[in-house]
Amino acid sequence: MKQYRRINNIVGWLVFLIASTVYCMTIEPTASFWDCPEFITTGYKFEVGHPPGAPFFMLVSNLFTQFASDPSQVAKMVNYMSALMSGACIMFLFWTITHLVRRLIVKDTAEAVRPAQMITIVGSGLVGALAYTFSDTFWFSAVEGEVYAFSSLFTAIVFWLILKWEDVADQPHADRWLILIAYLTGLSIGVHLLNLLCLPAIVLVYYFKRVPNASAKGSLLALTASMVLVAVVLYGIVPGIVKVGGWFELLFVNKLGMPFNTGVIVYILFLAAILLWGIYESFVDRSQARMTWSFLFSIALLGIPFYGHGVWAVVIGVLVLALLWLVLSPKMQNALGERYRVTARALNTTLLCTLLIVMGYSSYAIIVIRSTANTPMDQNSPEDIFTLGEYLGREQYGTRPLFYGRAFSSQVALDPKDGYCEPRVASKTMRWIRKEKTAENEKDSYVQIEGRIEYEYAQNMLFPRMYHSDYAQQYKSWQEIKGHDVMYDRCGEMITVNIPTQWENIKFFFTYQLNWMYWRYFMWNFAGRQNDIQGHGELEHGNWITGFSFIDNWLVGNQELLPSELKENKGHNVFYCMPLILGLLGLLWQAYRGNRG
Repeated sequence: MKQYRRINNIVGWLVFLIASTVYCMTIEPTASFWDCPEFITTGYKFEVGHPPGAPFFMLVSNLFTQFASDPSQVAKMVNYMSALMSGACIMFLFWTITHLVRRLIVKDTAEAVRPAQMITIVGSGLVGALAYTFSDTFWFSAVEGEVYAFSSLFTAIVFWLILKWEDVADQPHADRWLILIAYLTGLSIGVHLLNLLCLPAIVLVYYFKRVPNASAKGSLLALTASMVLVAVVLYGIVPGIVKVGGWFELLFVNKLGMPFNTGVIVYILFLAAILLWGIYESFVDRSQARMTWSFLFSIALLGIPFYGHGVWAVVIGVLVLALLWLVLSPKMQNALGERYRVTARALNTTLLCTLLIVMGYSSYAIIVIRSTANTPMDQNSPEDIFTLGEYLGREQYGTRPLFYGRAFSSQVALDPKDGYCEPRVASKTMRWIRKEKTAENEKDSYVQIEGRIEYEYAQNMLFPRMYHSDYAQQYKSWQEIKGHDVMYDRCGEMITVNIPTQWENIKFFFTYQLNWMYWRYFMWNFAGRQNDIQGHGELEHGNWITGFSFIDNWLVGNQELLPSELKENKGHNVFYCMPLILGLLGLLWQAYRGNRG
């Protein structure tokens, strides 16, 4: 086993060297299109970019900009950062693959790995890691100053860490790996929320380790629990800290007449004290009541149960906390069997993980600090706890109907009032802003103004995919829309509104959203790419191809008839579907390995 670990480590670092060298040789020499110049600027001068921000990316990229000999080299240094992080991602991917393959082919992980098994394990890791190294999408993001390379590294590390935990799960202090995962998850929030999608896989690894005879029912329950965990972080901790901090701020500023940010400072200190109290109580395990109360106070101060806005958020929060008290109360815990009892160790680990997530998430303080300095780029100006909440919630982007709502041609419902008609309001939010002082000695205070207003539409449909009126022509270019006519009362005038049918809506979903915007990107990485020219559905631009002429001719026409500038495009790649075939063979092989698979 010692020899296997040495070889595994050496080859892993060799893979890192290969990937990093390739990426560093092919980096963008300066800023590339879209968000890259903005991210480079935010890192170089600590300016405030678009919501929801990437403060930890700013901090690390600023470190790399220190190596620039002059301002013209700043973008290149940030691009080098992405290249090195992508190389590290490939290294951790290699170690992840070798761990999983070893679990599949070596029955007793304590025994020595035979030479044939060594070749299989290391060879599998090399094939998988290098295939990902040269995949179209990953290579693209690896050579520019964007957040995706950094986010991919976080994803690779946290999944590798849960595999490290799996190796030592039955040893003392094994939970330290879970706590490290929590800290990296908190840091990753300051880069991109994509890393949260790794949590379901982590929960499944935890479940399979703790339950050797795992069942389909248990796996589904574990998967459901993982979705709840993602929701707790995404809709609980991330907005909840800002929400409860805002309540403290209003209390200390508006009610007690103290300066701006006093309530936030008190809240941070109080939250830290309560979390440490809860960790201490669960560590010493002397009083079930104190342990329960400290846990509930911690959850409440984090804002996890207060979902929504206004009074309803408080009502939901109180109900959730009451339910938690019912489950964790000493009387209930004594009544439960050993299998269902919540142990002090479980509470202690939960609170430690929560504390580390909050510590990682605290990188967002730099957004408020720099916005207060009024940097040249200060998008949304999140200078206080309330504007930070809007910044984190991406309020400027509006909402979209996911399951039920308007079509692109839908009209706002109107209600008659005093001889005229006014739009029917579906929901309205209020927001707090700093009051402009009218006198020098006037105390700081916040005032409430009207926030975002959502209107109700007269024509709605299930699962609306074509909903934005600005893109009506684009929808029609992708999907033949005949629609059906619906009568609409426009303040006493009956007019006809043409609404897409449900079938046309579903066809657009499959034709554009699934086929063009997902499957095409997927196949770029696993089959091949025609060229790197932006396509809009035409046969000669940006399609996926295989390299086999009889398939490509059927998909996008005879490629030999393309002009030379398209045939010789540098974005042209053909993998002959080898990554796809290898992936499918791997899935089938693993599926038929029984419970080990």
